[in-house]
Amino acid sequence: MSNNIFKTLFFVAAIMASQPICAQRYMTKTAAIDFISKTPIETFTALNKSGACLFDAATGSLDLIVQIKSFVFEKQLMQEHFNENYLESEKFPKASFKGKVKTLSAAQLAKDGTYPVEIEGKLTMHGVTKDINEKARIIVNNKGIILDGQFNVAPTDYQIAIPGAVKDKIAKQVSIHVKANMEPFTK
Repeated sequence: MSNNIFKTLFFVAAIMASQPICAQRYMTKTAAIDFISKTPIETFTALNKSGACLFDAATGSLDLIVQIKSFVFEKQLMQEHFNENYLESEKFPKASFKGKVKTLSAAQLAKDGTYPVEIEGKLTMHGVTKDINEKARIIVNNKGIILDGQFNVAPTDYQIAIPGAVKDKIAKQVSIHVKANMEPFTK
């Protein structure tokens, strides 16, 4: 009988050992996405605090989605132009990223700390999808995981037309910063 208990314990231990240590998903619906367009003539910024982000630590899968109309500008007129003329938020209501967090190990996810990572995937905005490969960092703490990264996009790459009258006021490369404080998520 003790032989059966030993076999059962061995079987359970083998199954547990074969499971990924970080088989946990993390999520937030309050990811902060801000961007800055800076030229010698004008600088403008916008902030969106309602991005939905899901990270699967076992696979490295990362999904982020944001409603374009949720970006808030300092000046109402800028916000209207952004939604109506540039991003056309009625036609293209959201932007999304679907990809992977690379270079992050299970050992790092099991220990509090800040870890440099590579993010690779596809960014879809204004109906156009482009490959993104950027550096970011993952911060692991007792509350969850924080994704913190910054990258640049060219509006022209996403077929965002800038009228000639304001083309010198909008940067050729817009800086986007993403900060997602994610907590463990169970379905």
